[in-house]
Amino acid sequence: MISSIAEKTTIVALSTPQGVGAIGVIRLSGEKAIEITQKVFKGKNLLNQASHTLHFGKIVDGDTVLDEVVIALFKTPTSYTGENTVEISCHGSPYIQKSIIELLIKNGATAAQPGEFTLRAFINGKLDLSQAEAVGDLIASNSASAHKIAMNQMRGGFSQEINNLREELIHFASMIELELDFSEEDVEFANRDQLRDLILNVKKVLARLIDSFQLGNAIKEGIPVVIAGKPNAGKSTLLNALLNEERALVTEIEGTTRDTIEDEINIKGTIFRFIDTAGIRQTDDKVEALGVKRTLEKIETAAVVMLLVDLNTTSPSLLHETLDEIKPSLEKNNAKLLIIGNKVDLKNLADAKKQFEDFENIHFISAKEKWNIEELKESLLETAQLHILKEDQTLVSNTRHWEALTKADEALTKALDGLNSGITGDFIAMDIRASLHQLGLITGEITTDDLLGNIFGKFCIGK
Repeated sequence: MISSIAEKTTIVALSTPQGVGAIGVIRLSGEKAIEITQKVFKGKNLLNQASHTLHFGKIVDGDTVLDEVVIALFKTPTSYTGENTVEISCHGSPYIQKSIIELLIKNGATAAQPGEFTLRAFINGKLDLSQAEAVGDLIASNSASAHKIAMNQMRGGFSQEINNLREELIHFASMIELELDFSEEDVEFANRDQLRDLILNVKKVLARLIDSFQLGNAIKEGIPVVIAGKPNAGKSTLLNALLNEERALVTEIEGTTRDTIEDEINIKGTIFRFIDTAGIRQTDDKVEALGVKRTLEKIETAAVVMLLVDLNTTSPSLLHETLDEIKPSLEKNNAKLLIIGNKVDLKNLADAKKQFEDFENIHFISAKEKWNIEELKESLLETAQLHILKEDQTLVSNTRHWEALTKADEALTKALDGLNSGITGDFIAMDIRASLHQLGLITGEITTDDLLGNIFGKFCIGK
């Protein structure tokens, strides 16, 4: 990818999904994109047309007409990639698309690599690196919440926060390094109290961004929700009710579910990954015991745990015992807890509410009769705290960004420790520079070919 940019090649690829459709869009980008297209286009002279215009005509291979098309022109620098760009809208026949692309390659274009159009946008300064990554997230978004996060990042909300932090740190780092040039005069250009306050403020922002990763990544990948409880509490029935299909096997025999069963649903624009688990109990059955172990492991990675209890066989004291059993696993990931009293169709609701009145955040349902399931979904949304997700809220959803932010924070902790212990300015400057390096990796101020190859290689061809 990097070499083709250096060579100023013109790249071409299909930008719409493979397969039969009404139309397909073939994209070219590069210095000769318009010139190459003109060689095979019968219609207006594209070389004389303005940017951001549409032109109808035919794609021809000698005397053979391949298709009637609409050409969209985007001239440098006002294009997605910053280069001359042509988008050819043709009919959606795979044969037509393949024939046009082969014809364009024969006339001087080069087949694009995965993500190469967006890579060129980054290289040409149209997007920073975090915005370019957000393009991939936007394409992959399968819920309103994931779309909202990706759009905010692509519009530069996250980048602006990072750039503001870098600018403040760069100023003080420069002042400290300037002191090193006047070490014999023993002057101080960077006020240490102001620097300490700055580092503390930057660490607060970093802490907020780092803490947001758990929610941001969960929204991007699907919020993991574990359905746990004693055997025969109705966990599989609840999963089926939530999914509105017979996904899990349901019987009257205890211990039917011996491994985890996972599936996804979209609740008001947010993807939840439900995980039905084996019943929690002491057992001599080795297979079932392994299932119980896996249940506790899944709880450790969950964002929300729905603890299901059979209202007809569970007493408040037994519920307390179950809570004590899963508490260590809950605390591993600070999972939020929803207690759900099931089989209310077999018990008086008023009696159930009075019996379990000491438990907060408890909900009463009948999974079998699908009673109160929609209300349970609303509670799940609230428990996951998605109601606080605002349009302009910055959430970190990228693991690479989270790692860089964490390392930047660690470097500033070292700088702060150095200030408090009276360490010399050159060591403080080193730690600040280390933090700046990590922040620069996020936006692309600092890059390597390996980093770019890893990021853009995950994109689809044509984007």
